[in-house]
Amino acid sequence: MDFTNIPSVYDPKNVEDKWYRFWEEQNLFRAEIDPEKEPFTIVIPPPNVTGHLHIGHALNNTIQDILIRYKRMQGYPTLWLPGTDHAGIATEAKVKEQLAEEGLSKYDLGREKFLERVWAWKEKYGDTIVNQLKKLGASCDWSRFRFTLDEGLSRAVREVFVRLYEKGLIYRGDYIVNWCPTCKTTLSDIEVEHEERNDKIYHVRYPFSDGSGHITVATTRPETILGDTAVAVHPADERYKAYIGKTVVLPLVNREIPIIADDYVDMEFGTGAVKVTPAHDPNDFEMGLRHELPIIKVMDEEGRMNENAGKFEGLDRYECRKAIIKELEEKGLLEKIEDLTHSVGQCYRCHTVVEPMVSKQWFVRMKPLAEPAIEVVKQGRVKFVPDRFTKIYINWLENIHDWCISRQLWWGHRIPAWYCQDCGETIVARETPVKCSKCGGSSLEQDPDVLDTWFSSALWPFSTLGWPDDTEDLRYFYPTSALVTGYDIIFFWVARMIFMAMEFMKEEPFEYVAITGLVRDAQGRKMSKSLGNGIDPLEVIEKYGADTLRFALCTGNTPGNDIRFSWEKAEHSRNFANKIWNASRFVMMNLEGFEPGEPELENLSLKDRWILSRLNDVTSEVTEFLDKFEVGIAAQKVYDFFWSEFCDWYIEMAKIDLYGDDENAKKRTQRVLYTVLERVLRLLHPFVPFITEEIWQHLPHEGESIMVSAWPEFRPEWKFEDAGDMEILMEAVRGIRNIRAEMNVPPAKKAKAVVRAGDSETLKLLKQNIDIIHTLARVSETDFISEEDPAPGKAMSCVIRGAEIFIPMEGLVDLDSEIARLQKERASLEKEISTVRKKLANHGFLSKAPREVVEKEKQKEKDYIEMLKRVEERLKTLTELG
Repeated sequence: MDFTNIPSVYDPKNVEDKWYRFWEEQNLFRAEIDPEKEPFTIVIPPPNVTGHLHIGHALNNTIQDILIRYKRMQGYPTLWLPGTDHAGIATEAKVKEQLAEEGLSKYDLGREKFLERVWAWKEKYGDTIVNQLKKLGASCDWSRFRFTLDEGLSRAVREVFVRLYEKGLIYRGDYIVNWCPTCKTTLSDIEVEHEERNDKIYHVRYPFSDGSGHITVATTRPETILGDTAVAVHPADERYKAYIGKTVVLPLVNREIPIIADDYVDMEFGTGAVKVTPAHDPNDFEMGLRHELPIIKVMDEEGRMNENAGKFEGLDRYECRKAIIKELEEKGLLEKIEDLTHSVGQCYRCHTVVEPMVSKQWFVRMKPLAEPAIEVVKQGRVKFVPDRFTKIYINWLENIHDWCISRQLWWGHRIPAWYCQDCGETIVARETPVKCSKCGGSSLEQDPDVLDTWFSSALWPFSTLGWPDDTEDLRYFYPTSALVTGYDIIFFWVARMIFMAMEFMKEEPFEYVAITGLVRDAQGRKMSKSLGNGIDPLEVIEKYGADTLRFALCTGNTPGNDIRFSWEKAEHSRNFANKIWNASRFVMMNLEGFEPGEPELENLSLKDRWILSRLNDVTSEVTEFLDKFEVGIAAQKVYDFFWSEFCDWYIEMAKIDLYGDDENAKKRTQRVLYTVLERVLRLLHPFVPFITEEIWQHLPHEGESIMVSAWPEFRPEWKFEDAGDMEILMEAVRGIRNIRAEMNVPPAKKAKAVVRAGDSETLKLLKQNIDIIHTLARVSETDFISEEDPAPGKAMSCVIRGAEIFIPMEGLVDLDSEIARLQKERASLEKEISTVRKKLANHGFLSKAPREVVEKEKQKEKDYIEMLKRVEERLKTLTELG
């Protein structure tokens, strides 16, 4: 077989698209049901249809693909189920941007026409991220692709809504919600991001109704004063006990409101007296319920003051704040303004400050659903990797509030509730009703709102497999095996999938939740547009290929922890890809006359036994770490083996037999080279699928693709007792190489070695394998002397287990010239140290120079001192030799 037709340079652009097409055309990603085998299933965290592949997607999907390819090679019927999320808020925002360019709003079009525009947008742009995932090498079963608004999933969503409603777990009512005035929709608590901000706290006087004075209230939101319905103090606060039950006149409104006592009030914050605005603060809302206070809403959905705001009607909330502060000052009611740093909630999508607001919404009653979801994790039926996230998950569910599931959007799953315009009945149904179930009237209007996007994605592990129908896929692939996701959506998604699965499937949705961290820049900073430190994964793929990106994301990765990524890291991974290519090419170029087959154990040399034994070890290690979701350690193990032990050691040793005259030794070495390369390519395949497929296809092989070849397994017959002896030979080579490097021996010059062995077994080992030392350490000849013999003169030495090796310097190094060179180098370094010390002793320099410049000079001093130390050590050694 001719192996020499493999190109001399690896170009991923000529390889990656070709093999992805091949895998798809051969239907190799498709999962087939095999009742005799246990399946391995992952459902993809569905990216938004508005999405583009970012570095976080690349990390998450690379890890999923590694696990899927690994399990597929182990023989599991493997399903990686893909899909996308309709992303209500984000998708509407995209289409509204388009309409704005045409001078239109969604209300100009009306609901039906607007939704036509959204579907058209989705058809045009919705597959962008899917195609980008394919560029990454994602081996999803695209034949089972799902979309959260497709017909089957829509039916599942309606079924879940109706069942929960019938059980009393979904209800509609007035409640305080998080409102985004920009996105014009509610947000759940976990969709609100909190940010520390520098703000003001305003101390406002509320006059007593009887004219006897005032009570001072501290607030950060003066615009909500207009909706106050009480002032609250702590019942144990001695300052205010006498005021409880009195009334005050609400500033600027002239409405009387009571002073109430409530344990919620923090006596240490502000003045210890707080205004109570039930319609615009979640804690005030709860106090309002406890004390049966009126609820007065003073703002509309755009964050503007409404008709209840009196003369401030129509003002933006922040314009209103300024106007109120001005009027309070004029009336002598503003006591003081102080600076305050506090946490402010903002929309996770548009970063607008969220406005708490009472609104009629649909809610899921969470306590009954949370309890089984807590229990299944406590019992270990769902395991978080790493385990520390278990506590975070349980703590959140134990303190969960009811979930507001209605969104004031048009794109999404419309709430299956109809209101009878004749009798006011609410009808919740799986199919659109034609008449009222109570009065028989036909004047029915469907609720205009849609469900929170997370409602449909909470059903993802079972709805995508055909639920509510009893499908073959659902029976075979559910529960899924693992979920790979970021820690930022444990509450958004993971918890919701678990409680929905326990409610509707009566079984956990997955066994493992493997948590990934964030991808940060080289300095550990979060990637952001403002910092300009983001790295586009598609740019990395374009420049270096998908394998390089994948491997760079693997290395240094540990479950649950953030990783650092940089162009330098990508270049290191590119170098590894080139190493794989060049080493494989070397092996293939030296397979002339090769006859495929297993290495014959009885004819193996020590180096052969060693490399097969090490291959055995690394096979077990990579398997063990992948089973524990430690993809970073698994990748490092196979990287170290391939680069160091296989390339730097075995291939170099193999050249002795490949280029020698012993044909039997050559054939034996060819078989070992082929065996190790082919097996290590299979170990590498989940991490770098494209390059391994390309090389594997050039090698003799069975089967149509490395992707469906068998995962390597431990071979008991490759556990050789004497394989560890190879370490002694490697110690000898390293020791001689270190001496040559330390003494600046030119690479072309071969050294003479003298071995004084104290151990007979070591002596025998070195003599039998002296060709390895001669070849790898560039030694011309070796003399063996006894323990009693004196050490040769003018020689450098190294100690290995059982022996001492001497390298005579005579003829290798011109000692006088080298001493003169080092003396000159010492003088130069001493001068540099003197210069930098003068600069650091200069107070003018230290006071005026930027801190980073001063630190740079200090580092210079350290570096020069270290360099001088090494020069002096070498001078001492050479002087002693001379």
